[in-house]
Amino acid sequence: MRFIANNDANKKEMLKEIGAKSIKDLFVDIPKQALIENSLALPNSLSEKDLRKQLESLGQKNKTNRQLSLFLGGGCYNHFIPATVPAITGRSEFYTAYTPYQAETSQGILQAIYEWQTMICMLTGLDAANASIYDGATATAEAIIMAKNIKGKNKVLVAKSLNPEYLEVAKTYAKANGLELKEIELAELEREIDEKTACLIVQQPNFFGCIENLKEIEKKVHAKNALLIVAVAEALSLAFLPLLKMADADIVSADVQSFGNSMSFGGPAAGVIACKQQYVRQLPGRLVGKTVDSDGKQGFILTLQAREQHIRREKASSNICTNQALGALAATVYLATVGEKGLKEIAEENHGNALYLAGMLREKGFSLPFGKSFFNEFVVKKPGIKELHKKLLSKGIVFGLLLEDRFPKLKDCALVTATEMNSREEIDKLAAALEEEK
Repeated sequence: MRFIANNDANKKEMLKEIGAKSIKDLFVDIPKQALIENSLALPNSLSEKDLRKQLESLGQKNKTNRQLSLFLGGGCYNHFIPATVPAITGRSEFYTAYTPYQAETSQGILQAIYEWQTMICMLTGLDAANASIYDGATATAEAIIMAKNIKGKNKVLVAKSLNPEYLEVAKTYAKANGLELKEIELAELEREIDEKTACLIVQQPNFFGCIENLKEIEKKVHAKNALLIVAVAEALSLAFLPLLKMADADIVSADVQSFGNSMSFGGPAAGVIACKQQYVRQLPGRLVGKTVDSDGKQGFILTLQAREQHIRREKASSNICTNQALGALAATVYLATVGEKGLKEIAEENHGNALYLAGMLREKGFSLPFGKSFFNEFVVKKPGIKELHKKLLSKGIVFGLLLEDRFPKLKDCALVTATEMNSREEIDKLAAALEEEK
């Protein structure tokens, strides 16, 4: 098919049709500091040999997580990746394939997705899961639209303890879909929720690492005929906390970066949505099912496609049309490698290291403003923490995520994390570094 560029007359006609005066009007929602008004100041072209040298020299400026002591989480976690994960995900039939959602895709990939869906259901205790979605933030936003479609209501409540990046994506979806999105303190839930509410979104553990009482929250949500959506940013917590089914969650949105996916400068890894059986026809994204062919042999197929936009067009339950199959495959291989017992042991090691870290920090004069109920990350407070953060960074220690810029009320606070990668010896080195900075 030939491509014919739009001429000035075409452009004017299109702008007039949508009520815009210029092309710049199309970008008014983008912050000015993010716009490039003039052309990029790109360097002159280089030969392949010289370009490789330059890229290698730039790459040497990076510090890997092996060169740093990372006590950093907040939605992206430093976990060990078994050798089986890159060995399998690096195979050409997986690594080079376009995201698989066509009906004619290979049985091997379809089976891998089916196994992934099964594992997600086992972890969450829910009945169905999709093939994957971009990341946890997108999964949470898609879950909101799913709740709106199920309940036919436009009011959405979001706990203020939700990951702020998830919240920003949710706001974008809400604006585009004409939803009323309101942030609330969970203590205010009974007053804020009403019969017009489609759902409540709550993170478990929440962004500040605290473990929420989902049982109590669920009673209040279901009493108003609304859905409970639980967002999970640290997937490993699913092996430590009770199954979300026990709290009667209706929908779970999660990011599985913790399962066999590297930190990758912050993601994305792979998101997923799981739900109760009665809501499966509103579940966005692809679904793989198991069946038998005409010879009675086991086979895997895409199923329930009547939800999708390529069949139902504007009546589709969602317009998201791709998935993070490679990230989901990495998670599947990881879970198959460590197994149920191994996953629980890793989760317990995370919790143990976090308790050890918290105890040490208390001894060094830090307070824990949100209390003791956490999995592997928690908030600490100490005057001058910003300056301390800089000093520790110069020693190769990333001491958590500073919170004051995003949460002004949390002055002198940081969100710190300990995983299985933070040994007791490493925590003791942090203690020694803190002693030096007294």
